[in-house]
Amino acid sequence: MIQETLAQLRYGADELLLESELLKKLEEGRPLVIKAGFDPTAPDLHLGHTVLINKLKQFQDAGHDVHFLIGDFTAMIGDPTGKNVTRKPLSREAVVENAKTYQEQVYKILDPVKTTVRFNSEWMGAMTSAELIQLAAKHTVARMLERDDFSKRYKGGQPIAIHEFLYPLIQGYDSVVMKADVELGGTDQKFNLLMGRHLQEVYGQKPQVVLTMPILEGLDGVQKMSKSLNNYIAIADAPDDMFGKIMSISDELMWRYFQLLSFKPMLEIEKWRQECQEGANPRNYKVALGQEIVARFHGSAAAQKALENFEARFQRGALPEDMPEISLDVPAEGIAIANLLKAAALVETTSEAMRLIKQAAVKIDGEKIEDVKLVIKPETQHVYQVGKRKFAKITLKSS
Repeated sequence: MIQETLAQLRYGADELLLESELLKKLEEGRPLVIKAGFDPTAPDLHLGHTVLINKLKQFQDAGHDVHFLIGDFTAMIGDPTGKNVTRKPLSREAVVENAKTYQEQVYKILDPVKTTVRFNSEWMGAMTSAELIQLAAKHTVARMLERDDFSKRYKGGQPIAIHEFLYPLIQGYDSVVMKADVELGGTDQKFNLLMGRHLQEVYGQKPQVVLTMPILEGLDGVQKMSKSLNNYIAIADAPDDMFGKIMSISDELMWRYFQLLSFKPMLEIEKWRQECQEGANPRNYKVALGQEIVARFHGSAAAQKALENFEARFQRGALPEDMPEISLDVPAEGIAIANLLKAAALVETTSEAMRLIKQAAVKIDGEKIEDVKLVIKPETQHVYQVGKRKFAKITLKSS
């Protein structure tokens, strides 16, 4: 039984340090303290963030104590991980406001009754300057410079502010205060997570086990999921948008999403994957994934409705009921298609519009267009579609 639990907790993870230590902790038969920290640097979470939260859910379902740490103190420092410049600290007001939405969103996955939410300002806010200096004495500058991003910045002549060295120390000290048995984090957080092990040993505690989770790729299947790259699925996305985005991913990326986002048993996922290799239609499994994800955040009724809307729109050619109607004033000679799509907010830039046209992802009244230089005359009305989910009925008037 313990081996089965260990296998399920290990599934989808990148690295487990050390597996033998986690096995010993599980054999003790007590609920383990499972820690994961999130800095509230933005108001919304996307599915990339939920990779960690989903793994917390697995620990929770196995009977362990999940401690969701909101780094309201560390957020004001700014995590230097992966940064080539010093981050600007957030204001206290912005941190507090973002923290509120984090709590609301994580409870869509975690059981609020069984989840302990902590704020590291509880102990860091009370720490004296003398105590902070004592904490800083637990580590060396040489060891800090072993961290990849610090090392690159130092060698490249990029400045490193003193307060940035405090970030991993404080994250590690959080584990000391919380007496964490296991800490979860992304692969890019490995240095900080190991700092927790080091400081726990310094303070006479048994070191925590470190479990790193992969960074989830975005809808493009290449770069990590990110709002700035516009390849994300937000927890707050509407059901139709969420389902449509999941259906748009490649068949190969679907299995990656199953592995990191689904709560289905790993044996069932592997069985489905085998069935696809033997000729089953991947679309059926993608629908199951989309239904599961939408139901998690919006309920089963919304998930079913999203599927029905999707099938109506893309299998039977129906147009969305909530399609926006837009009126634009254009010159008498007309407007270039790329500029029109940008003005209607169907794309963010004209270069994006031209790229999508070349990819045959733009339609006018259901017909694909290929001419990036196409000019649309005024006094016309058409339905414009970009990709699979963006529609608008646009009327052009002569200015």
